Amino acid sequence: MNAFPLPGGIGVSHLRAYDWAAEDGVCGGSPHLHLACTEAYVVTGGRGAVQTLSAGGYDETPLEAGVIAWFAPGTVHRMVQEDGLRVTVLMQNSGLPEAGDAVFTFPPDVLADPAAYAEAAALPKTDHAARQRRDLAIRGYLPLRQALRDGDPEPLREFHRAAVALVSPKIGDWVPRWRAGALRAAELTGAYLAALAVGDGSHLERSGVRVAAPSNPDGYGMCGRRAEYDIDQEGRQ
Repeated sequence: MNAFPLPGGIGVSHLRAYDWAAEDGVCGGSPHLHLACTEAYVVTGGRGAVQTLSAGGYDETPLEAGVIAWFAPGTVHRMVQEDGLRVTVLMQNSGLPEAGDAVFTFPPDVLADPAAYAEAAALPKTDHAARQRRDLAIRGYLPLRQALRDGDPEPLREFHRAAVALVSPKIGDWVPRWRAGALRAAELTGAYLAALAVGDGSHLERSGVRVAAPSNPDGYGMCGRRAEYDIDQEGRQ
């Protein structure tokens, strides 16, 4: 069957939030942001929260089944576990986060050294490694949060600048992924509308159901144990 993207060329995964306590006593994931992608949490079970840092300040949003919360690029987010929190994640521009559109709130000295950052951010393969990565992100996150609470947004701006410096060299790889994924999905809708306007419904011959099971049902994500899907997002016909 021909490949076909998820609606809008999005990415999807399922998360079980980490239940390890950080140095501030809170259980949860690794604070981070995305620079080009909006992310959404669709809460499917349990209770928890998401802590966010943005130009508007610090906030904590309760999460329970039925809630949808989403974050614009630049929003630092930290998933907090309270009682069996389960979340389906919808990610704009599938493929970009995997290509590097996610920067952890590591301390400034790590952010300033691309090699040190890459080593610290590497995909963990054990609980110990995932917890180490989370704890390092918390070490940089807590001062950012305190500064916002004190009414000082400059440390968050400095973090934004450091994140941009880290990802700028990767943009040449991101653009083709975006064109083949999210942009192509939008262009397909335009092509269908143009065809339908002149009575051409030939694309309906390519109808059918597509099914995917997790390609990695219990990986280590930024916020928790992550069920991943390997879905073709290029919309080939």
